[in-house]
Amino acid sequence: MKQKLLLSAMAALFFLAADAQLKTPAPSPTQTIKQDLGISSVELSYSRPGVKGRKVFGDLVPFGKVWRTGANNATIITFGDEVTIGGKKIPAGKYGLLSIPDKKDWTLIITRQLDVTSPAAYKEDQDVARVTVEAMKTDADVETLTMQFTNIKSNACMLQISWEKTMVNLPIITEVDSKIMAQIDQIMNKDTRPYYASAMYYMENGKDLNQALAWFDKAAEQQPTAYWVLHQRANCLAKLGKKEEAKACAEKSKAMAIDQKNDDYVKLNEKLLAELNK
Repeated sequence: MKQKLLLSAMAALFFLAADAQLKTPAPSPTQTIKQDLGISSVELSYSRPGVKGRKVFGDLVPFGKVWRTGANNATIITFGDEVTIGGKKIPAGKYGLLSIPDKKDWTLIITRQLDVTSPAAYKEDQDVARVTVEAMKTDADVETLTMQFTNIKSNACMLQISWEKTMVNLPIITEVDSKIMAQIDQIMNKDTRPYYASAMYYMENGKDLNQALAWFDKAAEQQPTAYWVLHQRANCLAKLGKKEEAKACAEKSKAMAIDQKNDDYVKLNEKLLAELNK
């Protein structure tokens, strides 16, 4: 009898241990997304609830009240560099992302608080930035709360939040030009100078083309067989209105590309030559 009781107890312990190790899918799984922005990045971590046949905005998520912008845990956004949101400069670091949804617009809040999971925990004096954005209606139902970075530019992106039939966008801006210019100024005082990269930045961002051309010349001296440098030098000459010099440079780049079996640059030079011959 004692042996049977012992075996029954051991069996019960076994099943309890098995239950303790049981892993099931989270009802609102966490997602972490990261986007390169400027010369750094922005990262977002949030839990993704589903509609599951419920009415979301105005019911599950009440209008006019602080929402953690997700489920389970606080939603966290991390900036690798200083950004500007709603006209406010926000230093690099980790912040909470909160929202106050309403019928026509939402208030999106960047807060120092990293643990707000209910309206009662929210402290307005911890706000870093507040932005009012339009609540737009979508054509299709979005079953699972979805956040993504869209409209990516060199110095800006949009954080898009979509759920049910509502979508809002939060503009995020970062300063790039002054930081890159400072890097160029600093690096150009060293022995190993990034002439090509600096020239490309000047040419593509509407800066001094004559300076860009001088740097392309230096880059070509550093790498005499670099057909890609000569191709961009030809582009720079074309922008300066020096058509004949641009043609000669493009022909030289094309010949080098043929010799080094790079069909892509052969085509790029042919296209540039066609434009210059119009």
